[in-house]
Order: sequence, then C-alpha cells, then structure tokens
Amino acid sequence: MAKKAMIEREKKREKLVKQFAAKRAALKEIANDESRPMEERFKARLKLAKLPRNSSATRLHNRCQLTGRPHAYYRKLKVSRIMLRELGSQGQIPGMVKSSW
Repeated sequence: MAKKAMIEREKKREKLVKQFAAKRAALKEIANDESRPMEERFKARLKLAKLPRNSSATRLHNRCQLTGRPHAYYRKLKVSRIMLRELGSQGQIPGMVKSSW
C-alpha cells in the first residue's frame, strides 16, 4: 500500500490539471502561433510559466485505484499487477482465469 500522502498528492495534481486545462491550452495556442507578434507570444509563455507546476498534465502519474501502487500499472483496468492477479484469482475480473499446469 502506498503512502496516503502520495495518493493525496496525486489527487491534488489531478484536480489542478482539470482546473487549469482550458487556460493552459489557450496560452499554449497563443505561444505556438507563428502568425502572432513575438512580444505577444513571449507574454503568453510568461503567463504559462506563472501557472502552478502541478497543473501540468505531464506531472500526473498513474496509480493503482485499490492500493495506490505507482509501478506495474495496467491502464485498461486501472490496477497494478499484484491486484490484477488477486482479483483474477478471486474471479472478480470477467474472462480472467489464473493459469496453472
């Protein structure tokens, strides 16, 4: 089980990303538009830099929904490999059977 603080930090980042997504997209569009004057593009980049760092989508990290484990994460099921095996053994995941020979 991951530290509760790490799980909460990740939730906070998700909230910030949603909150600033539209503003970030608008500023990025202005900053990357070659037809606009250089000063306007530069001001947009400065405004973008003043936004909270945790509002950037690249700072998000996938975590298991059940344990908070950050590694060996299956995106399709949103769980880690350990929980995938446990849930598969218990029959909680449709179509998955634990292999044995």
